[in-house]
Parts: sequence; structure tokens; C-alpha cells
Amino acid sequence: MPNSIRNQIQGTITRITSDKVMSEVVLDTPAGELVSVITTASLKNMKLKRGKVVTAMVKATNVSLKDCDCGQH
Repeated sequence: MPNSIRNQIQGTITRITSDKVMSEVVLDTPAGELVSVITTASLKNMKLKRGKVVTAMVKATNVSLKDCDCGQH
């Protein structure tokens, strides 16, 4: 399905935590761990499960940064 989202990261689902309404899906990606919160209905409709490879599409109007003050330059 074509889309206009440019920030796309492929990853493997490593963990899913669900309740009746919402689900947290954790991906292992080349950029590190990525977490998405989606509806549990979407999780079921997409038949998502651990080990499945998916593409995370990131579209944000704002990305905030905080100095980690970790001593690295």
C-alpha cells in the first residue's frame, strides 16, 4: 500500500503487552528498540505476533531532545 511516510524502520516484534483496548508492541530494529502503542483490535486484525517482521512508519510533528549529561561528546 503506497504512503507518504518517509521514516520507515523494519523490525521484528519481540514483545506484546495487551489489554482490552490498547496494545504495546516492542520491535527490535537496526536503530535499537522501538515501541508502538496501537489498538488491540488493530493488533488482532493485522495478526501481529512475536517473531513477525513489520515496518514501523514514523510520522511526527515534533521530536524533542534532552541532554543525557553522560560525559560523551
